[in-house]
Amino acid sequence: MKKRDILDIYRSNKTVFSFKDLSLILNETNKNYLKKTIYRYVKAGKLYRLRKGIYAKDKSYNKFELATKVYTPSYITFETVLSRAGIIFQYYSQIFVASYLCREITIDNQVYSYKKIKDDILTNSCGVENKENYSIASPERAFLDTLYLYKDYHFDDISSLDWEKVYKILPIYRGGKALEKRVERYYSLNKSRMT
Repeated sequence: MKKRDILDIYRSNKTVFSFKDLSLILNETNKNYLKKTIYRYVKAGKLYRLRKGIYAKDKSYNKFELATKVYTPSYITFETVLSRAGIIFQYYSQIFVASYLCREITIDNQVYSYKKIKDDILTNSCGVENKENYSIASPERAFLDTLYLYKDYHFDDISSLDWEKVYKILPIYRGGKALEKRVERYYSLNKSRMT
């Protein structure tokens, strides 16, 4: 099969690439040759190195895509989704991600906050939308993820939540009665505010 070049990377709809991604796109199995090729592209300004083994076409890469590329499996959730949905009003500059580990890293002056959740929850796609190059929780899934990690969390406005979806996603947590009671408490609180 024919070797490929930088144009094949630019044609990709991805903005962020792992070493493995570049190996597949460039059709190169020789790791040493691939490392040299990537090094030349970075030195020539044709690729932008974000961190070891992670590259972007340029500085206008998608930060959500990067967040889910650093540690996989992972998806955007928690305060990032909740603030975008208007469920919490506090602004957070960091990007919150569900992952298999707990870590905070900074890449290109952007803070990425990874929160650990159990593998069987992390890999369950219920309530997680696959965008073109990353995965992001629905507001309902982000609400449950947050309640799963934090026993007492202040949500500013839960009226936009689709409670049918919340109850559909809830069984994946297997968190027992405690999580169910917390969800029921927020549901009752929301219902009383609506009347």
